[in-house]
Amino acid sequence: MDVQRVPAPIDPKSLEPVLRPSLAASRTLPAEAYLSEEVFAWEVEHLFAGGWVCVGRTEDLTEPGDQRAVRVGSEGILLVRGEDGELRGFHNACRHRGHELLYPGEHRRERVVKCPYHSWVFGLDGALRAAPRFGDLPGFDKADYPLIPAAVAEWHGWVFVNASGDAGPFAEWVGNLEELVAPWEPERMFVGAGHEYVVRANWKTITENYHECYHCPSIHPELCKVTPPDSGENYIPTGLWVGGSMELMDFAETMSLTGESKGVRIRGLNDKQAREVYYWGLFPNLLISPHPDYVMTHRFEPLGPGETKVECLWLFPPEARERPDFDPSYAAEFWDITNREDWAACESVHRGLSSRGYRQGPFARSEDEVYVFMAMVARAYLDGAASVPPRLEELEARTA
Repeated sequence: MDVQRVPAPIDPKSLEPVLRPSLAASRTLPAEAYLSEEVFAWEVEHLFAGGWVCVGRTEDLTEPGDQRAVRVGSEGILLVRGEDGELRGFHNACRHRGHELLYPGEHRRERVVKCPYHSWVFGLDGALRAAPRFGDLPGFDKADYPLIPAAVAEWHGWVFVNASGDAGPFAEWVGNLEELVAPWEPERMFVGAGHEYVVRANWKTITENYHECYHCPSIHPELCKVTPPDSGENYIPTGLWVGGSMELMDFAETMSLTGESKGVRIRGLNDKQAREVYYWGLFPNLLISPHPDYVMTHRFEPLGPGETKVECLWLFPPEARERPDFDPSYAAEFWDITNREDWAACESVHRGLSSRGYRQGPFARSEDEVYVFMAMVARAYLDGAASVPPRLEELEARTA
């Protein structure tokens, strides 16, 4: 199903302050962007179904016959690894009467896809193989009833789905983030630890919090011990992502409560990469945080305007298992503390956005990536689809 480019149901005048051509003159998004059920429904259809959304890792989709059912907003997608090794996506609805082929979250490994309702059988390529009691029906041709394909991409061990099929090539969506992520080789990593959270805040609030450390001295004492909150630099994206880096303190090997690593340095990193931590947000729902010895990710599943499921994973290189004292909790414990500090702040922001006294606020210079993210969202609201974010330099150049 194609998503038509329809502007978001939000007053365009409220977006004008967000898109002013300088950081100093611009203001944050209006409260409606975070609270409105109508705006949320539009985002689910036009930013999530209409974009390239991360639905997880490939660890359980490596062998022919591996199948997993996922949700992209209101859309069910069936992921299937074919006999030819290709990962395919299909809309999770039987061509007979629409029953789900697998239930959401279910995984199985079989050489066929079988509907549990009336036992229609499909090949791993989506072709209908068997339809019980339809053999003698005049005019019935199995070739007329294949599963409906959905666009799927594999990238460094992550799986992405474009349910609408019209988001454009995945390579253009990722842009130059490819060359930044590649040195860590996340595709060869294993999941060492994971946490799931349900945050009572809008998904955009969580993303905005991720893209600034202006708040770090106030709420992250553990983090500020191992990284200077005002360090690092931001990047100029050619795809739909926003992000930058932060430096480690001289004594710190990584982000942990002591600054000590219980893993191993990731092979192939240069000296600069081994002394920094990176924070890259791939629109709309994957935050990628490479460290010298692990990669942390946050993946969002918006549940409503004020509720977001967050899956946090810690990925480690296979060489870490060779270290006798390897224990992934050194990374997971540090970030679980930091996550919970962030979630409390995000939930407070969401409550504050509901106040009659909320007004669109200004940006500090250190919130420039939040500004860029909000400008990308505001422009998507007006255009009916997301596009490469405007850079601070580009926006300010318009008034030069």
